[in-house]
Amino acid sequence: QVRLVDSGGGWGQPGGFLSLSCEVPAIPLDIYATGGFRQAPGKEREGVSCISGSPASTYYADAVKGRFTISRNNARKRVSLQMNSLKPDDTAVYYCAAYVQCGRDPVGWGQGTQVTVSS
Repeated sequence: QVRLVDSGGGWGQPGGFLSLSCEVPAIPLDIYATGGFRQAPGKEREGVSCISGSPASTYYADAVKGRFTISRNNARKRVSLQMNSLKPDDTAVYYCAAYVQCGRDPVGWGQGTQVTVSS
C-alpha cells in the first residue's frame, strides 16, 4: 500500500474556506493519479476529486464542482485541495488517496483529516 500523509482541515464556517494538503513521498505524481475521498457519519464513502498523472486532468464530484480545486506540486510530491464556499454537507473525514488511474480503487490512502463546517 502506498503511504500518504494528510494534513490541514479543521473547522470552517459556511461560505468560508479551508485547505487540505497531502504528502506523497513514494510515487511519482506525474505517473500515478492522486486525489481523495471523504467519509461522513452514516453516509457512504464519496470520491471528492482526482488529478491524473499525465496529462494532469482534474475530476470532481458534482457536490463539490465549482467550489473545490485540486492541484499538485510534482517536485515537492504534494497534492493540495482548496475548498471554498463551504457547506455543512462538506463535514466529513477527508482522505488523500493514490490511484493507478482516476476512477479506480485507491492503491493507498492517508490517515484522514477531519473537516467540520458549522456556524
